[in-house]
This record gives sequence, C-alpha cells and structure tokens, in this order.
Amino acid sequence: MPKIDLAQFRFPKKSPIKLRKLPTKIKSLYADDVDYRSKLSSVRDDINEMQAQMYAHDRHAMLVVFQAMDAAGKDSTIEHVFSGVNPQGVEVHSFKTPSEEELNHDFLWRSTTKLPTRGKIGVFNRSYYEEVLICKVHPEIIQKYQRLPEAKTKDMKRLYQQRYESIADFEKHLARNGTHVVKFFLHISQKEQAERFLARIEDPSKNWKFNEGDLSEREHWEEYMDAYEECIRKTGTPDSPWYVIPGDSKKNMRLIVASVLRHEMRKLHLEWPQFPENERAAMARSKRKLAAELKK
Repeated sequence: MPKIDLAQFRFPKKSPIKLRKLPTKIKSLYADDVDYRSKLSSVRDDINEMQAQMYAHDRHAMLVVFQAMDAAGKDSTIEHVFSGVNPQGVEVHSFKTPSEEELNHDFLWRSTTKLPTRGKIGVFNRSYYEEVLICKVHPEIIQKYQRLPEAKTKDMKRLYQQRYESIADFEKHLARNGTHVVKFFLHISQKEQAERFLARIEDPSKNWKFNEGDLSEREHWEEYMDAYEECIRKTGTPDSPWYVIPGDSKKNMRLIVASVLRHEMRKLHLEWPQFPENERAAMARSKRKLAAELKK
C-alpha cells in the first residue's frame, strides 16, 4: 500500500491553493478492512502515548479544528481517530447556531471559552471559521443578527478581511502561549454529498441527521468553495497549518487525519517529565519503603 505523503495535503504552499483542482478521492491507503483497522489502531496508539506525555508534562496544548461541508464525516472522523485516546486528555466541542449570550460578544468569544487547557487536546467540530464561511455566503447573518454597529457592516469585504486578520492574530497568540493549532478541511465532492444525504433519508437510524435545509445550502456550493479557498489562503500559516483531506473515502480520510495528528504532535518533541535529583532521591526512598512493607 502507498505511503501517506502528508505534505501534499498541507497548506500554505509556495503556490496558492486551488481548491477545485484538489482531489476528493485518492487510492486506498489500506489493503482491506483488517489492514485499515490495524493501521488506524497503530497510529492511535502513538497519539495516545504522546497525549499522555502532554498531560503529564502539562506545558503544551493542542487545538484541532474540523471544518467541512455537511455530510463530510466530521463526527465519525473525530469518533474514530480519538476513540483510542484517554478521554481525560481530550475535549470535543461542537459549535451550533450562536446563543443570545454568544451574539452579545465578539465572534471569537464563544470559541475562546472552550480552548483546551495545558496538557489536553481540544477538538472543535466547526469553529470560529464559520464567521468567514457560512457568514460570507450568507452575509445577512452578520448584518441582521450579530448586532454590530451599522458602520462596521457597510463594507463587507473589509469586514471579512478584518476577520481573517483577527483569526490569524488569535492563532498566533495561541502558538506563542503553547497551544499548537492544526486545522482540517474535509474535502468531499458534491456527488458524494448527495449520496450521503440520500443514505440518511433511506436509513431510519440516520433520519435525524437530515434537514431539508441542507439541500438549500447545496445551491450555494460554488460560493462555499470560494469561501473555503480564500479562508485557507488567508489563515494557513507554518505554525497553524490547514490540511485539505480527500473525504470521499471515509476510511482513507480517517487514516490521513490520524497520521497528520501524529506528525504534528511529534513536532512538539513531547517526553515524560524529567525530575530533579532531589525528587528522584525521594522516589528512591519511597520505593525502598514500599518494597520493605510488601516483604512483611
């Protein structure tokens, strides 16, 4: 099976991103289901060990952001990638329609309150990026509901540019303070989305996932692609990269996402805490006392 070349999915690159030219499907990265489960389990074990080191060392945090069109598989990817990681060290937050309290704050506020503490991985299922995605496709959300001063919404192009800048500054701030940010766009085709919507309608156990409004959003597909492309171009940095993951195969997608997370965690050079000589001597004394107690 081919080795996963993670660099091909990472942005920024030397040349600007052209989202419509990027694949939504690649060759299988596994031989069969057994091989898939084995590969995913192996990567998860590595992530779990590094997360335990992160938790014990209590210096780093990681923020993992998932963005995608509806039915791209954000929920299932998060479930499969993080199911082998100690839940004590992972926090998942899903961002829905803003509440009244959230609308009374700036657009980054509700995300800021959910940031991971040191030692933990925070996972955002959707995020503050909705403010330059759905809000760009539907600017009336900002103009009617976000209660900004009218003067701030007269020039929407300038407003979006300012939000890109705010997001980039926010992520720089996180990086400077020990939170490593990794962002995923799960890239599916319009045809694949239609097939998944149909599967939700035909399967009673998945009916709850379908909303007729999802079809209305499909009519804005090209606008969303433009919004994602500009968003990735304006906010992808070496310290807070975007990874555009081919999403038409869920198993491939999970393997790539897990491999990216392992790669990004390795860059933190995590290790178990090193104790000074006096603390090691204290542990040695404690060891002798416990050994002696067990011999009685």
